[in-house]
Amino acid sequence: MGATRFLFAALSCAIILGTSACSSTQPVANSTTVNSPDGLSDAEMEEIFNARQVEARSKYIQADVDFMTGMISHHAQALVMAEMAPSHGANSSIQVLCARIINAQNDEIAKMQQWLRIRNETVPEVHIDGTKLMVHGGGDHAMSMPGMLTQEQIDELDASRGTDFDRLFLTYMIQHHKGAISMVDTMLAIDGSGQDEASFKLASDIYADQDTEIKRMQGMLEQYSGSDQNP
Repeated sequence: MGATRFLFAALSCAIILGTSACSSTQPVANSTTVNSPDGLSDAEMEEIFNARQVEARSKYIQADVDFMTGMISHHAQALVMAEMAPSHGANSSIQVLCARIINAQNDEIAKMQQWLRIRNETVPEVHIDGTKLMVHGGGDHAMSMPGMLTQEQIDELDASRGTDFDRLFLTYMIQHHKGAISMVDTMLAIDGSGQDEASFKLASDIYADQDTEIKRMQGMLEQYSGSDQNP
């Protein structure tokens, strides 16, 4: 019997029967068979908890699945872009931004993959080779989502260096982030989506984080206006 249940049972016994009726000399049965005040054993309580977890995870529709699947691919392209910064002469502030993007979006990719996995949905697997991105299980729409860069744009970014890279990176990543926000809006506009707590939290966090970063990047980009100097 857990400490919390023991205290609850003891307190209930004292209130209902009086403390004299709860003698410590009474034999105690095995913890898997001892009933709580509501008549449920530990095993039964655990079964109910597990059933409620399963029920909570079932409160999703195809729109939630499509969002998770698509956003994994979307985040993966952001990793391709951000990982260029150190080798492309990016300004130190851009490199710090890119490091944050890499950490945050790697973490969110893992969470979205786990969300799909525990619901027995197809889990996209991300493979990055330099500027080449492959997403297995991401669906046919993986590279056609809002804000996604074309391969030509990725190549253009890869060919740039220094200040040119900084400007282009900020321009394209703002575009990319706005696409992610659009994906959140699209998902939440569908009746029945976002009812799953984890799905709603992930979508909300992505929206808030990327909206904040868009404002930060817009401010950084403005520092380049009319100047060829690094900010």
